Amino acid sequence: MKAINLDGTIKTYTSIPKFWGNVVGGFNTLSDSDLETYGFYDVVTPSYNSNTQELGAIEWDADNSVFTYPIKNKTFAQSLVELKAQKIANLKHSYGIELKETDWVIIRDQELGNTTDSDILSLRATLRSDCATHESSINSKTTKVQVADYSLPNFI
Repeated sequence: MKAINLDGTIKTYTSIPKFWGNVVGGFNTLSDSDLETYGFYDVVTPSYNSNTQELGAIEWDADNSVFTYPIKNKTFAQSLVELKAQKIANLKHSYGIELKETDWVIIRDQELGNTTDSDILSLRATLRSDCATHESSINSKTTKVQVADYSLPNFI
């Protein structure tokens, strides 16, 4: 991606225009150094933690001759308690989906009076235990950033 400062407004381009100024065609085929003579420079998106940070408005980085975005810490509208409740609800939803995969076995065995396979019972107990461990970990967090940055398990 390239950008140019046009009278104080930075405009980004995912593709360079074919025509620009007095260049009637082939502007998009110019080398990076030639594009820079017209004011087109690379846009660099810095690495950041999207859970706790966000990108500000694009700006010129004169030291590196690139356009980039400043990184700002997120401001959370929810209280710490609300963030924890939301994170725990997402956690329980994920574990609920995993438990649902074997719910039919439990229901079938209860209806038919069968003994449920110990591997399934063990798996379900492990899932419930893991969920409780994560919930305790979330509840032990003391800042909004810690809660927002807590990674939930990925079952996919």
